[in-house]
Amino acid sequence: MNARPIVPAALALGCATVFAGDLMSKDAYKAEKERIHAAYKADDDRRCKSLSGNAKDICHAETGARLKISLAELDARNENTPKARENAMNVRADAIYAVDLEKCDDLAGQKKDLCRQEAKSIRDKAKADAKAERQSASAQMAANEKIADARKEAGEAKRDADYRVAMERCDTFSGERKDLCVKDAKTRFGK
Repeated sequence: MNARPIVPAALALGCATVFAGDLMSKDAYKAEKERIHAAYKADDDRRCKSLSGNAKDICHAETGARLKISLAELDARNENTPKARENAMNVRADAIYAVDLEKCDDLAGQKKDLCRQEAKSIRDKAKADAKAERQSASAQMAANEKIADARKEAGEAKRDADYRVAMERCDTFSGERKDLCVKDAKTRFGK
């Protein structure tokens, strides 16, 4: 194992991931996107300007990663679909991987190879988790739709059964009373 921890880099780049929410208006989406780009530019200028060499490359990779992650999370919040959330998770994994590769450039030989392999492994595991999350969310959505359909059908079947009973009761009456009973049953059960 090398001395360079990869996981803390993943945590350091962690922006607050909030995927749930309402779809944004086009103007709100555009404004948020512009705010993210402005924050990136200011962050990149402030943090990386005075650095040089690989430290500067790492700094640019980190600020670029934050930009990509923020934009992907914005899209995921805006679209609010399992596929969009998976894409945001994949963008995060790729961005962190790019930063980790830059950090590996400070090493040489076997340590550099191991560093790169660890970074790739972390990225691949994150992408596998993203895929599993999407598949799970999609399956849950499909199951929820089936449950809703089953409940709707059951409600309709119950209503039909109650209507048949009400109409049978109406048959015990005659004349105007029967007509009122039938009218009431039809109104109550939406027939």
